[in-house]
Amino acid sequence: MKVKAREEEKLSLTVNQQEKKTMTTDSKQTKNPRKCKQPINEESPLLPNQRGCDEQAVQEFNGASFAGAVFNLSTTIIGAGIMALPATMKVLGLGVGIGMIIFVAILTQASVEMLLRFSKVGKVVSFGGVMGDAFGKAGKVVFQLCILVNNLGTLIVYTIIIGDVLSGTSSTGVHHAGVLEGWFGEHWWNGRTFVLLVTTIFVFAPLASLKRIDSLRYTSALAVALAVVFLVITAGIVVIKFFYGGISMPRFLPNVSNIASVWNLFTVVPVLVTAFICHFNVHTIGNELEDSSLIQPIVQTSLALCSSVYILTSLFGFLLFGDSTHDDVLANFDTNLGIPYSYLLNDIVRINNCRFALSTIGLISVVFVGANFIPSIWDVFQFSGATATVCIGFIFPAAIALRDRHQIATRKDKIFSVFMIGLAVFSNVIAIYSDTTALLKQVVSHGA
Repeated sequence: MKVKAREEEKLSLTVNQQEKKTMTTDSKQTKNPRKCKQPINEESPLLPNQRGCDEQAVQEFNGASFAGAVFNLSTTIIGAGIMALPATMKVLGLGVGIGMIIFVAILTQASVEMLLRFSKVGKVVSFGGVMGDAFGKAGKVVFQLCILVNNLGTLIVYTIIIGDVLSGTSSTGVHHAGVLEGWFGEHWWNGRTFVLLVTTIFVFAPLASLKRIDSLRYTSALAVALAVVFLVITAGIVVIKFFYGGISMPRFLPNVSNIASVWNLFTVVPVLVTAFICHFNVHTIGNELEDSSLIQPIVQTSLALCSSVYILTSLFGFLLFGDSTHDDVLANFDTNLGIPYSYLLNDIVRINNCRFALSTIGLISVVFVGANFIPSIWDVFQFSGATATVCIGFIFPAAIALRDRHQIATRKDKIFSVFMIGLAVFSNVIAIYSDTTALLKQVVSHGA
């Protein structure tokens, strides 16, 4: 009997130990669901879902790093808008312009924070999911349409910039030679249409085939680095010209002489909104993080980095070209800057900024056609930025807070949301009116 009792006691201890090991293993798997690897096939989702191991994950993917996420989000923010920011200084003046960059950055951070907060309580992992949670299927469809318009507009801008850099532009009535034209002269193969066709097929299409945003972490790091290179070279040119006595005192305030010039001030709003738009990628980047709680510090770090780059680029670009600043500042780098090795520096600046080809592409044929027929990036910014982009960046997050389906919005949230919607609608309606009036005047003058 004693022997049997001892055997039963040993068996019981063994079972308890096995149960503890099982519980420990389950606990570890629950705490780190990304360690659960599952096979991937053509039907697998494009992004890993960190809600649990019962959903399919991407094979051998343990989560994006903090630095990789910052670079990816910074690349989302630092897009074609950086090339138009010096032109906003021409409209607003240096003091007001820099103040507006800081103001829009603060608004962007606040709207992203609000969006993430409502995503968490609604247990959704995408911007479209939040819109669907707040406004149903109709809200999700409207959001998707705005994403389509915004992405098409942005990609057309990228392609126009590449055309400006490589083949030149005559959008202002004065021809600015491109890099290829400057090196080899004017030929059929360095014409705008052919250059954009080659870029679309051999650069855009391969990058569009990548399945995860984290796959672009190296090109993202390179893109941010090239933006810094552009900034450093521009700053160096300004410093050299300063010692040569070629820099004049910039305007710090806008030049307002009549009512038309007042309305013209609002045309910078779509450009600034587009420059900071990143909301549609925040969830995607957050879903790829090993620790999703880091998304807020990542957003803050990215906005601080990008705001610094924007301010310095606007400052040095406006100091360099003043009231002659082109809508696409790269088009200004085709003249003698009045310093040693001027033309070499011009080409380095413009070639570095072919990095805009590293952007995600969709509906390539529409982008290609649009880039060939729309002369200036400013025109694209005005209409896509004043409609779809402002909805994505400010109106939709504010509307979600006002809808407050889960009853978590504070009084401060609702007051801020009303302010954000009112400001966005007012400024962008005036911007559209001002730009439409200007375009009609141009059509009439050309017809006469």
